[in-house]
Amino acid sequence: MNSEKQKHILVVDDEDDVRNYLKVALEDAGFRVETASDGFEAMESVRHEPPDMISLDLVMPRHSGAKFFRELQKDRKLSKIPVLIVTGHARDDLGKADFKSLTVSGPGVYLEKPVKPHTYVAAVSKILGIEPPEMPAISADMMRKNLSESLAAADPAALQRALDALKKQE
Repeated sequence: MNSEKQKHILVVDDEDDVRNYLKVALEDAGFRVETASDGFEAMESVRHEPPDMISLDLVMPRHSGAKFFRELQKDRKLSKIPVLIVTGHARDDLGKADFKSLTVSGPGVYLEKPVKPHTYVAAVSKILGIEPPEMPAISADMMRKNLSESLAAADPAALQRALDALKKQE
């Protein structure tokens, strides 16, 4: 990474596979990454060590991304942390209302899942005002190996999402 210090990103997502996917994409690009599985964990993390940016899922059990964002905005210092919404629920009943309110009155910056690593890293870099790092080339064989390992450990819902994503590419 070209900056004097590694940028610190907090990735907040309730799905283990998505959270890890986003974390790896950022770490591979040279960012320092912390994770949280809901708004409660995220607020604890932010209060302990405010990150340079937050990647935030909207729809999560216990404490949603929208509730977390609104809580963040109540603190003058923490409200200055840039937030990137990363959601799969921008257009469905689960997240449409929160999504609309946050893109109008909130950060206004979002990506819809599924996201590609280079697209995600480029969006994070743009928000932080830094040059996106060059993504290392990965061979097709290495991608197949990584995909195979991830699929072997995935739950049925994650497998269905992976299958759906692959079908969209056809």
